[in-house]
Amino acid sequence: MKHLVAYITTGFPDKAFTVDLALALKEAGVDSLELGVPFSDPVADGPVIEAANLRALRGGFRMRDLLEVTEAITPHIDTLWMGYFNPFYHRGMQKVLAEAAERHVSGMIIPDLPHEEGEAYQTLFDGKGVALIEFVAPTDSKERIAKIVTGAKKFIYMVAYAGITGADKSESLEPVIEAVREHTDTPLYIGFGVNEKTAKEKAKGVDGVIVGSAFVDILLKENLTNTQKIAKISTLARSIKEAING
Repeated sequence: MKHLVAYITTGFPDKAFTVDLALALKEAGVDSLELGVPFSDPVADGPVIEAANLRALRGGFRMRDLLEVTEAITPHIDTLWMGYFNPFYHRGMQKVLAEAAERHVSGMIIPDLPHEEGEAYQTLFDGKGVALIEFVAPTDSKERIAKIVTGAKKFIYMVAYAGITGADKSESLEPVIEAVREHTDTPLYIGFGVNEKTAKEKAKGVDGVIVGSAFVDILLKENLTNTQKIAKISTLARSIKEAING
């Protein structure tokens, strides 16, 4: 069974909605949830997720909101934190990892922390039992992929193309998949540009998909009530889960 990982923006439109949506996604077949930590300059994300980040920040998002939401959902669904290094660094990585471990966060995804810099924090992650998710991309050499994936924990995040999330691009990924498989049995999930139309094709040869912009785009629809947003996102999640396992 291939896994579906969903990204949602924490605190948008508010904390209670985020909790309700997370629990609904679990019921819809989502296996793991990325709680996105709003940041003003999400360099790896496209305009959809960037807009949700900015609205959450304007709505008063604080790190304590992330902690409260996490406490409410980790008993029900496998949860990761996805955010940029700056907020974590300023809070203190030791403190952040302690807070994550206390709330049973299984992993952290930090797209602007290169593998080489992440190695400096690996002991802290290991000590708290929190996985630092590694990234591989079509631009990586076989030698670099071998270095990145050796010892990778939980899953490896394969970037589908060079660029930002939500874009409609396609690149040949077979060489990347083969290079990863040569060195590890850690599950390989693909992200960037995964939606209802592309999920089945993108899931070929990998163990799961990561979907963000397709869900967040619904969050931004001002003509929908919160109840309608949750219903539409849940329906989309079910459709994608069926597609990747069909």
